This record gives sequence, structure tokens and C-alpha cells, in this order.
Amino acid sequence: MLQHCVLFAVCLSLFSCPAVLYGQERGFFRGEQVTILYEEPWKDAAQEAADAYPIAKRDVEDKLGWAASFSPKVVLVGDTKVFQEMVGSALFAAYAVPQENLIVIDQSRMSVRPFTIEVSLKHELCHLMLHDHLKGKDLPKWLEEGVCVWVSEGIAEIMLEQKRALLNEALLAGRVIPLRALSRGFPRDRELLLLAYEESKSIVSYMVETHGLEGLLETLRWVKEGHPWEEAVQGAMGIPFDEMEKSWAQFLKKRLTWFTYLINNMYEILFFLAAILAFFGFWRALRRKRAYMKSEEEENE
Repeated sequence: MLQHCVLFAVCLSLFSCPAVLYGQERGFFRGEQVTILYEEPWKDAAQEAADAYPIAKRDVEDKLGWAASFSPKVVLVGDTKVFQEMVGSALFAAYAVPQENLIVIDQSRMSVRPFTIEVSLKHELCHLMLHDHLKGKDLPKWLEEGVCVWVSEGIAEIMLEQKRALLNEALLAGRVIPLRALSRGFPRDRELLLLAYEESKSIVSYMVETHGLEGLLETLRWVKEGHPWEEAVQGAMGIPFDEMEKSWAQFLKKRLTWFTYLINNMYEILFFLAAILAFFGFWRALRRKRAYMKSEEEENE
């Protein structure tokens, strides 16, 4: 909560004092749909964001079936270190402050795959729209993040480790985080935070796969009508939440085999095998050298 307040205060100060941003000149793009604050070296990026916003807005509205009735403010932060100080983590590339319809983006990471300005705008705008339409309603954190990842085509605002399948590891180790524990917030621990995002992404994908897009949107409509989120899931999916969570876990376990685990971790396995082979290669070369030196000594004698 404190981090949110600090972020909010910093961003408000940026908009109220447009001349200098952390020692750099800055400017504005103002439009009917969005206002963008940028550091002067990122003027072209700000123009790109201004051009991308209407496309992102239309895509989010089409997917959720809701209209964005507000004009968000977007801050492009060019210094990753400054951005990390604002959000208190090195994992995030963007952030939303729904109370102020504010989006903050680490512009220096927008060229790092898989991030683009359009995808990041989609994800954060989804957060703003969910809070705008579900004001004060019982929306669990796992559902909010899962929906926004789904809207932004599988990409979160966090730097997920693509080389590791954390959810698969958790399944094999029996340490999947219960979704109820992710209803009010996500853990701060780095590994658990990444796992929480993967679980949110997975459960929403499962809901769409088993009950179609209409099932997911119906869940949101039930929440909007004021139902507790457990009732919303049951009303839309036709199955109690606990049963749906069990079915999801069973689905993942059936899909997961040691073979797929090996494939997902092939890079680390190959690196480990290469290290072993290098060690044995060195050991064999050393033995040959010793044998050669011994044979030379015997011949000299």
C-alpha cells in the first residue's frame, strides 16, 4: 500500500511540474483519449504511444465488451533505475494506478522482448477498465491479473522467466499456491510472485478453454452485479470454485509429464551435461598426459 502511495505522489508531481523530470527536459502529448508525459529523449516513443493507444483501447474494449469512458494519463520513464525505485521492484516493466487512471511505463524496456508499447498499454488499460467498471466490487487479484494477461495476448507487466516453467516445477514439487491465497494480493517473494502470475495466467486460460470466452465475461458480469467472486465463478461456470480449481490442477498434472518438464528445462540440462562432459574430457586428457610422461621416463631409464 505504501509503494502505491509513493508511486501515486511521484506521478502526480510529474504532471504538476512539466518542466523537468529527474534533471531532463520533458514534454506532453495531449489528446482527446490520452495524455502522455515523456522525457525529451523519448519524444518519438511518446508519439508511438499516442498512436498505439487508440488501437490498444479498441482491442481491450472489444475483448471485454466494455467502453473506456475515461482518458488515462501515461508516464514514460526513461531511466530503469528511477522506475524501479518508484515500484519497488526490478521485475516490473509497467504499472497502473486505477484510482487516478494512471499508467506508468519503463520505456527503456519496451524494446526487450516480449514487451512493446502497444501490448503494455493494453495490459495496464485493462487494469484501469476493470477497476472503472467494477468499482468496489469483489474482484480477486488472480482473476484481475489473469484477465489482463489474457487481454494483452499472454504478456504480463512483469519480467516472467521464459526459460523456467515455474508452474510445472510447483506442480511436481506439490507447492502450487492456492488461488484463495491470491485473492487479495500477490506475495512479495520473487519466486512466489512470478509463480502467482503464472498461475493467474493459467487459470484464466483454463476458464476460457473449458467454458469459452463467454464464460469468462459472464464471471466478470456477475462480479459487476455485486456477487462475491466465488458465487460469480459458480454462476458463470456452473461449478463451485473449489471444484473448478481442482479440475484445473488435475488438467495441468495430466498435461505435465517428465518429458515436457525436460523439454521446458532443456537449456539448463544441456548446460549441466556439457559441464560434466568437459570435466570428463579434462580428466581423460590429464590421464593421457600422465601415461605419456610415465612411458617417457621408462624409456629414458
